Amino acid sequence: MPKFNISFDLTVQDIDLIESALRTHKKTLSLERLALLDQGAAPRPDDLARLDATLGALNALLGRLHNQKIFYRPKAGEDAPYISG
Repeated sequence: MPKFNISFDLTVQDIDLIESALRTHKKTLSLERLALLDQGAAPRPDDLARLDATLGALNALLGRLHNQKIFYRPKAGEDAPYISG
């Protein structure tokens, strides 16, 4: 039986591309959900449930990607104030 690969060789640009693709897919699904709700007839509950489940999974994945990022903050000294941007 094959084993899962637990070691990935992805660059920051690769992760950025994956994150952009996920956000684009999320936007498409959100627009599809809005279109279903804007129709004159009531949308089928299973269609909304499917879209909501997929959107929830995308949000969770984007959150996990965000939580794995390490944000840079310079170490200037304890007495010096940190001024951003």
